[in-house]
Amino acid sequence: MTARVRHNPSPAELVACTLPTAQGEFRLCALPDPETGLELIALTMGDLGAPAPCLVRLHSECLTGDGFFSQRCDCGAQLKAAMQAIAKEGRGAVIYLRQEGRGIGLINKIRAYALQDAGADTVDANRMLGFADDLRRYDGAAYLLKTLGVTSVRLMTNNPSKISALEDLGIAVTERVELHVGENPHNEHYLQTKIEKMGHLKV
Repeated sequence: MTARVRHNPSPAELVACTLPTAQGEFRLCALPDPETGLELIALTMGDLGAPAPCLVRLHSECLTGDGFFSQRCDCGAQLKAAMQAIAKEGRGAVIYLRQEGRGIGLINKIRAYALQDAGADTVDANRMLGFADDLRRYDGAAYLLKTLGVTSVRLMTNNPSKISALEDLGIAVTERVELHVGENPHNEHYLQTKIEKMGHLKV
């Protein structure tokens, strides 16, 4: 993944409102991605411009997990846990990225699920469809964080590639906060595949 630094983020483009949730009252913020036209979305709480590193989760859209509570992945559980952690701390942000299925889109994700039903793992299914293991980008996330005044983060992730991507894009990662939640009998093989084939961290 090649990092492409975006310049001159404009707070004037940012729209925001309050969003009460079961985890607490957040600020829902969005602005258009100047390269893709998709929305860049953040759930924020507290003063993000304070000098201490901000607790942040980069969360890629997962309709099946976030919206339908699927147990094939851990996405919904991670989103909920990240929001709870931010609410407990009183400051932080979830950056919600519109890149379903590690960037292949919902229809292809369903195709990949069908291949997994037939025995493929999550990585091999992508490859069988002609895609790379992970097509996600994080330059939009860095652009939004800078617009929000965030330049250093404590990143909630098990994926070291997110750390290196943000650092390449000018966001300092001062700490990795592990996020191991949502394991169940339906996703054990999926989670193990991410460790063995994608370098995700166990602890």
